[in-house]
Amino acid sequence: MVKKLTATLFGLSALVLAGCGSEEPTGQQPPPPAVEVAQVSTEATTLWRSFTGRVVAPETVELRPRVSGYIDLVSFTEGALVERGDVLFTIDQRPYKAKLRAAEADLQRVRSELAFNTKQARRAQQLLDSKAISREEYDRRIAARDAKHAALNAAEATVENARLNLQYTEVTAPISGRVSRAQITRGNLANADTTLLTTLVSVDPMYVYFESDEQTFAASRNLLNSDARPPVHIGLAGEHGYPHKGQLDFIDNRLNSHTGTIQFRAVVSNPEGTFKPGQFARVEMPIEEMAQAVLIDSKAVLTDQDRRYVYVVTQESLTERRPVELGPRQGERTVIRSGLQTGERIVVNGLQKIFFPGMPVAPEMIAQQGQGSSAQAAGH
Repeated sequence: MVKKLTATLFGLSALVLAGCGSEEPTGQQPPPPAVEVAQVSTEATTLWRSFTGRVVAPETVELRPRVSGYIDLVSFTEGALVERGDVLFTIDQRPYKAKLRAAEADLQRVRSELAFNTKQARRAQQLLDSKAISREEYDRRIAARDAKHAALNAAEATVENARLNLQYTEVTAPISGRVSRAQITRGNLANADTTLLTTLVSVDPMYVYFESDEQTFAASRNLLNSDARPPVHIGLAGEHGYPHKGQLDFIDNRLNSHTGTIQFRAVVSNPEGTFKPGQFARVEMPIEEMAQAVLIDSKAVLTDQDRRYVYVVTQESLTERRPVELGPRQGERTVIRSGLQTGERIVVNGLQKIFFPGMPVAPEMIAQQGQGSSAQAAGH
């Protein structure tokens, strides 16, 4: 029995050893991972920077009456567009019409008196020549005529003033634009030069004011000092990108000592009324022209604490970690100030497959994103 058990165990051991001896190491390594690479090149590029601004109407009027009186009529639709010269408010005209009639009547009286005094002065000259009146009487009549001339001038001025006051009872729009709501309604007293009736703002074109820091202003000085001010791109809240085109037309003459910024102004056409005073706007302005700029896809840039780097693929298809100095981000690309040379290949897609520098990869060449177009900023 023992002999049979021993023979069985020996047989099983032989089978196990035979099975183990049949496994041989293959020595094959997994293939290198495929990654997409792009070739570094340079191009002439205009660098843009984005700022936050506010929309302002070029003309804003707080409408106040020039004469006092009770509001008789409100002649506009609140929030509507009005043209220059349109009547917006009418003040009760009856007192001013009466004053005009009284001034015209007084003018007529003074004219009649002047005609009489002129005749008296003419007769006095004849009588003086014939020695029928004294010199004193002659001087008195001449003085009376001259006084009436002065009274006539005063009466004409009074009539003119009365006519102006009557005209001022119709409060008209001094500019074309959009009118606000009526601050005072029919039947209320409006005091001259005091009571606010409504406000009026121009609508086309519009201004966009924004501010730049001192460093950006210094970098863009060459562009901004040219006679032809550069164009700008403008976007509003809820809009994608910068769909509106404007023109830089004003740069302040000094920096704000409290904020260290300088103010810019762009003018933008607004025929559809898209821009409204008080809106926030995003403004994109060119700040630098580079004849030989290195721009790479922003996805290729990695971060290690406060350092930025990319993976360069060598001729032997090995990865090399390369620190780079970044410039501004331009849309989906980033300007590289230093660290890369023209012709080098960088990994754009598949970075998660690279576990250590020097790792072999299977590079697949692709075109750089946005290559051949002017760079445009994504943020500031």
